[in-house]
Order: sequence, then C-alpha cells, then structure tokens
Amino acid sequence: MSLYDIPLRTLTGEPTSLAEHRGKALLLVNVASKCGLTPQYEGLERLQQRYAERGFAVLGFPCNQFAGQEPGTAEEIQTFCSTTYGVSFPLFEKVEVNGDDQHPLFAELTQVKDASGEAGDVQWNFEKWVVSPEGEAVARIRPRSEPESDEVVSAIEGQLPR
Repeated sequence: MSLYDIPLRTLTGEPTSLAEHRGKALLLVNVASKCGLTPQYEGLERLQQRYAERGFAVLGFPCNQFAGQEPGTAEEIQTFCSTTYGVSFPLFEKVEVNGDDQHPLFAELTQVKDASGEAGDVQWNFEKWVVSPEGEAVARIRPRSEPESDEVVSAIEGQLPR
C-alpha cells in the first residue's frame, strides 16, 4: 500500500488522503499544543513558507499520546495553531501514533529508520518524516531536531521536485 492510499481525515473531519499532495515533497510531523517542543511550529511554518512554491508541504498530525499534551478539540487546536504560530499548513484529525490504536499511516511511518538505523515507536511529539514526491518516506528525524536544522533542511531539499 502506498502512503497516498491511506485514508485520513482533516482536522475538521473531512475524508482525505495524502494523494492530494502527490508530486510534492512532504514533511509529516506529529504535533502537540502543550509540549516543550511546541515552539517548533514556528520553524515548521517558516519551512512551509520557504518551500511551498517549490512543491513542498508540511502536514501536521496532532497526537495526545505523550503526557496528554494535545488535549484540545479540533477547533481549539486550529485556533491555537493559527493565532499563536500563524500555521498555514494542513492539520489532520488527532491520531494515535503508537500502540493498539495506531493510525495506519503511522504503522507505515514507524517502519522507517532514523539516522542511527532505528525504527519502531514514535519517541515523542514533533517526530518528523520526509516523504518523496513519489510517496515514499525517505527520512525519519527524531523530535529534538529543530525543523530548520541542517538535517531536516537537507532532507527536504533532496526531495524537492525538479
């Protein structure tokens, strides 16, 4: 199954999938509003602004599995992200990234190895995956790496459509 084929829902509950982003380089991130890493939204939005015209999008997936740091409703999440960080990139419905109720997208993403060769469960909020324009997860970057770090930027730039 391609990542493009996995059913998703927008933050407002509308059915969708990654297929609408086919042909773009993507940065998928599990996000949370009440986390010490929440200020990473600023860097994620700057990446969105910097590369959008070159065929790139950040996609945020709220998750409340880590210390209850995304407790809000869809409306509260949207309001927080847009008013606090000016987020313009798409957000999806809250998902489980680990465990028995793991969303199928994250079942695929957690098989991707990070730079040290480790796959498996998501460690914390703001773990990142770079997806190629063909829909393949090509890089996994752990939560503490800032969105505008060399590691993330070089992974994105290596996937931008030519």
